[in-house]
Amino acid sequence: MKTIGIIGGIGPESTIDYYRKIIAAYREYDVNGNFPKIIINSINMSEMLKLLGADRFDEIADNLVVEFGKLAAAGADFGLLASNTPHIIFDRVRKSSPLPLISIVEATCDKVKEIGLQRVALFGTKFTMNGGFYDQVFSQHNIQVFIPNDIDQNFIHEKYIEELVKGNIQDDTKFELLAIASKMKREHDIQGLILGGTELSLILQNGDAPGIHIIDTTDAHVESILEALK
Repeated sequence: MKTIGIIGGIGPESTIDYYRKIIAAYREYDVNGNFPKIIINSINMSEMLKLLGADRFDEIADNLVVEFGKLAAAGADFGLLASNTPHIIFDRVRKSSPLPLISIVEATCDKVKEIGLQRVALFGTKFTMNGGFYDQVFSQHNIQVFIPNDIDQNFIHEKYIEELVKGNIQDDTKFELLAIASKMKREHDIQGLILGGTELSLILQNGDAPGIHIIDTTDAHVESILEALK
């Protein structure tokens, strides 16, 4: 059995969600009652956010390569980042990583293609919404990615960091997030909404926004992880 290596802690709540979802998905796949081997390396989210805010991307990439090295030394066969934001430097990390890596962006793109969407909105941290890495992958498949305006981005980012990352789920925050999605449907005719922050699935689920297919990036990532285990 292959061993999964996860860099987590960015943030902690989504890392817990990853563990639960991988276990649940594997139990459906393996009829013999086995459980997957998982190694989690939980790093300091606050330190990473400080480096991101200072545009110290090379330092972040170097640090993540070191952390993947720890997973490789512990016996992991492949690795992943349990977060969207650090995928801003994913290509740099992938080139130097001692482990093959599974991208949450590529996994989400596969899911969007499977559903058949061509116009999607992207919510997440400001680093994710403005990073361009979703558009870079999706544009190769003729899928347009729209991001909120600056005011809405600030709202999403603040609520994400100050509430969702800490596991604090507020009804009024959900209402405002859905209002932003509805506005983007009117303005850009979006067909789907990518939850480009792994904690966003704690507050939004598919079916919450009429006429908008909500894509949970964690679920898409977990599907790719299960494929790598087969």
